[in-house]
Amino acid sequence: MAITAQMVKELRESTGAGMMDAKKALTETDGDMEAATDWLRTKGLAKAAKKSGRVAAEGLIGVAVSDGKGVAIELNSETDFVAKNADFQQMVREITEVALQTGETLEVLKATHLNGKPVEEVLTDAIARIGENMTLRRMHVLEGDTVVSYVHNAAADGMGKIGVLVALKGPKDKAQEIGKQVAMHVAATSPASLSEADLDPALVEREKAILTEQARESGKPEAVIEKMIGGRMAKFFEEVTLLGQKFVINPDVTVAQAAKDAGVEITGFARVAVGEGIEKEKEDFAAEVAKTRGA
Repeated sequence: MAITAQMVKELRESTGAGMMDAKKALTETDGDMEAATDWLRTKGLAKAAKKSGRVAAEGLIGVAVSDGKGVAIELNSETDFVAKNADFQQMVREITEVALQTGETLEVLKATHLNGKPVEEVLTDAIARIGENMTLRRMHVLEGDTVVSYVHNAAADGMGKIGVLVALKGPKDKAQEIGKQVAMHVAATSPASLSEADLDPALVEREKAILTEQARESGKPEAVIEKMIGGRMAKFFEEVTLLGQKFVINPDVTVAQAAKDAGVEITGFARVAVGEGIEKEKEDFAAEVAKTRGA
């Protein structure tokens, strides 16, 4: 595969590697971006394991909780101006409440009636009225004995740029108190899973392969390499699993230990951030203003 300047630029931006290193990584991996990222990490040339979450869409995350059930929805807009609009925020609030009542799938939510019309039709009407494309992109439902919600960068009550739900088992008063702290922790650290058992096996294998290659390049005996890999994988699990992470409120203990000390157990969580995983076309401020005015 021919390695283009655009491919090199994209890899540099996502890893922080130098131009020549990025080009060599792509050449060595026949243009496979993910494999090239792993190659750079193996050689210790990448400054980051993955992209830093380039936001591709504006909008809001709406969250609502009732009787051991919580929902988080993502409603996208083209610009942040619309996300700050009172009509848009009211729509986020109403759709979130409908989602809490239905508590099923995104498809069911879109077909459920809101103010006499299916949610999907309400959204279509809003697009025509406001003049900007909008997408009801995701819905996450979490259930448990107690479910606590938290919104980071709140635009209004129950909505913001990041929405978190945490499910807990144990005395409700204690679950509410520690649950709020854990939800704030989740917003800050974005864990990949609840525990090691919940991690995507492909993610684990990929990390192990990278660490194995790094360890072998040290030239140490195989027995020593095995111990190195074991220790590094344990560190990896601590960093990416919620229960294994150091609690931001008290870094002397893990999140699991903090919950245990509070007399509760964390049974699940969800973290939803606006625009995750969507490429956003860069646009200057003047162009964004012109768009909102229909220019």
